[in-house]
Amino acid sequence: MMLAGVSTPLLGLVDSAVMGHLPTAHYLGAVSLGGLIFSFLYWGFGFLRMGTTGLVAQLLGANNHAELRATIKRVVSLALLIGCFIVLAQIPISAIAFWFIETDTKMLSLTQTYFDIRVWSAPAALCSYVLVGIFIGMQNTRASLVLLVVTNCINIVLDILFVPVLGWQVEGVAIATLIAEYCGVLVGLVLLWRLLKPLRKDVVPSHWFNLKSYRSLLGLNYYIFLRTLMLISVFAFFTLQGASMGENVLAANALLMNFITFMAFALDGFAHSAEAMVGRFLGAKHPQNLLRAVKLSGHLSFATAIGFCIFYGLFIPVFMTWLTDIPQVIETAKAVQYWMVILPLIAVWSYWFDGLFIGVTWSKPMRDTMFVSALVFFSVWYVTQSWSNQGLWFALASFFLVRGLSMFWWWQRHYINLLRG
Repeated sequence: MMLAGVSTPLLGLVDSAVMGHLPTAHYLGAVSLGGLIFSFLYWGFGFLRMGTTGLVAQLLGANNHAELRATIKRVVSLALLIGCFIVLAQIPISAIAFWFIETDTKMLSLTQTYFDIRVWSAPAALCSYVLVGIFIGMQNTRASLVLLVVTNCINIVLDILFVPVLGWQVEGVAIATLIAEYCGVLVGLVLLWRLLKPLRKDVVPSHWFNLKSYRSLLGLNYYIFLRTLMLISVFAFFTLQGASMGENVLAANALLMNFITFMAFALDGFAHSAEAMVGRFLGAKHPQNLLRAVKLSGHLSFATAIGFCIFYGLFIPVFMTWLTDIPQVIETAKAVQYWMVILPLIAVWSYWFDGLFIGVTWSKPMRDTMFVSALVFFSVWYVTQSWSNQGLWFALASFFLVRGLSMFWWWQRHYINLLRG
């Protein structure tokens, strides 16, 4: 799962590198803003992955193969339906998104170009979310690795072909992503068919295709949707505030955010494993194995976070020169790059607890703790506005800290009942 996870931020680094070596910061800023819009669109439906993992793991643990297959059909069809709706509603979505963005005309034009191309990948992107959730829940992390690596490797190769070689600039990055996501979802569907083949049982269509089943699925994921929406709002606000400080701050923060994302996806490897194991042991009613999975995933997450602190402390300046040769962007990033050394130890706990909460399908406390954390983020930013970009990063660190502490508080209060149940 770590190998699968880091392939995604690696793609972000390549996007930044091919844009960061173009003449101005406009190109890098446009891809950053375009990515922000799709973070809202796609991460907003992140419940399609997170809710699926816990359900699949528990059904697998209970050996309920018929309901497992029915649940998989529901979430895949729901993802495709939502993706098609996004494509059909792209004009109003674009209008709403660009209403919130305050930047110069050139960057807005480039961002619009990126959006108009990449939006057509929505069905494939959301279906891939679901497939990854299914594979994690079935504890087949190799399938997740194959899907994500195929998608991201195709994307990286096409990035290099379309931008430096063919000179397509922002259009090249968007087209590369569009092609890669459809290639990836085709590979994922083939892998899913092979995984389900041994479990094949007759499932009457009405067993999975009925409104009551979909209402139940959406009800479970409602809280995860709200939680994810608040999470995206924090990162969107972070990006938009950087944009309001100028193109160099926006570009510098976009480059540094690649390292946060790289760390997050690596730590998510342990979180995803915890989701699958905790969910399966809960479904199988094995409390001792459940507790052991919790402890092991926590220890390994902490050790990995320490490794990131050391690695970033030694090599961040080198990586910055690889990603861009624009002097103003490099100087702006240097002023706040020390946060890359601090944040892994602060953020690790929120990623770990996310995995535990998803595994036991505690979606409501995920929403509640995220609400408190987002409130702290905006409050801290408000009182540190005079610190400019430093205040923005301090607010982000406060957000991660409160997420970890609030989830720890909830876990301590309720995990005993979970083990007994």
